[in-house]
Amino acid sequence: MSVFMHTRIRVGDLDRAIKYYCDHFGFVVKSRSDKSPAGNQIAHLELPGNAHGWELTYSPDYKLNVPEDLMHIAIGVPDIIATCDELEQKGIEIWPDGWREKFAAGRKMGFITDPDGYEVELLERKPS
Repeated sequence: MSVFMHTRIRVGDLDRAIKYYCDHFGFVVKSRSDKSPAGNQIAHLELPGNAHGWELTYSPDYKLNVPEDLMHIAIGVPDIIATCDELEQKGIEIWPDGWREKFAAGRKMGFITDPDGYEVELLERKPS
């Protein structure tokens, strides 16, 4: 049986990306290499309790350009209002506008944009 192990993205600053995902979402650094066989700096992050990993790759000779709406990741949180309030207090914009009002009916979700331009979807997911 095949196993979905990790997803890689390129980042503009490896330390900044690690700090962003660890500080805001609880990711932890599983491993880090300052020089892969291809010459990249790589960090593997994980969210405790999740099997799928997040690989962040930086190369000083790669010009990062993340097109709008290229891709996104989704992170489930137990209380989206509290999570979004905390992120806003840290200066992170939640979109779309009026997300609080939209939560009154339907699925509770919002988006943020990370420092490199990748979209992060936040979904309320009650613990099972």
